[in-house]
Amino acid sequence: MREEGEIREAYHQIQKSVTDKRGAFLGVTVERMIQSDGYELILGSSVDSQFGPILLFGSGGQLVEVMKDYALGFPPLNCTLARRVMEQTRIYNALKGVRGRAAVDLAGLERLLVRFSLLVAEQRWIKEIDINPLLVSTTQMLALDARIVLHNPEIGEKNLPRLAIRPYPQQYVSAWKLKDGSPIVIRPIRPEDEPMMVKFHGTLSENSVHFRYFGLLKLEQRVAHDRLVRMCFNDYDREIAIIAVRHEPKTKEDEIIGVGRLIKVHGVNDAEFAIVLSDQWQGHGLGSHFLKLLLEIGRQEGVEHVIGQMLPDNYAMQRICKKLGFAMSYDRLGEVVEAKIKL
Repeated sequence: MREEGEIREAYHQIQKSVTDKRGAFLGVTVERMIQSDGYELILGSSVDSQFGPILLFGSGGQLVEVMKDYALGFPPLNCTLARRVMEQTRIYNALKGVRGRAAVDLAGLERLLVRFSLLVAEQRWIKEIDINPLLVSTTQMLALDARIVLHNPEIGEKNLPRLAIRPYPQQYVSAWKLKDGSPIVIRPIRPEDEPMMVKFHGTLSENSVHFRYFGLLKLEQRVAHDRLVRMCFNDYDREIAIIAVRHEPKTKEDEIIGVGRLIKVHGVNDAEFAIVLSDQWQGHGLGSHFLKLLLEIGRQEGVEHVIGQMLPDNYAMQRICKKLGFAMSYDRLGEVVEAKIKL
């Protein structure tokens, strides 16, 4: 379609097609034809009756229903979860590079999936959305067509479908400074923090391990992948772990120097806390600050009581609890000191 008359005729056909269906015709957009040897993908979301909004990723284009090469996920995604969704599809092997063709920007595609999932998670009025085809190559990622369907406004905001997975609690991210002035970031843990957690456990002395785990749990047990997956992948409705992250100027890498957890107790509206700090950074006020943050998180989560158990010779933590208003008692049966506070 290169002649002026052909373009005008196409314009009028589009206008007539829209107005015949009682649509609002607002004009057309003319863009250059894309010439690319990339891959056509589909990225979409719809609402499941049981799980709420779900995500779809896979092979797209005209043969999307024939190929049936797709994987499902729950919003919101992080980079790790986005890669797991991609890896479940057959097209993923081609995206990595095949038959002499270079790989596409997989990291960029991960970030696109994460941002798309955040759109679905944050804009709850979206009932259906899909980008098909999403053209990806070694040089670009381009949405060639997209569609969005909104929920009927009559259903009301309170009745909109809820997410199966609670979004990352961004509201609990904060900045703080240690007593020596070192700036740190305190934030909820993420699955991709596992490598930093391995290094963190290597900084703990036997004494710190003994106070935290009520025994000498060996390093290889503490850093086992199966265990750290559970520690780093939180269901934020049941457990919120916060970590203190410091940027090390010498290595120019981030490091975890402390971990605090607030774990809801099943069957009651209470939560248990636990805190462990790297030995090098004990005595810098971080333990007190961690516990204050966990109490504030408990208030925002609607917890009634926060409870902690510690060994009788863990005097430092007992002093912190007394300072913050915990009631202390000794459990003779368990041979532990229990701290409890009503929020």
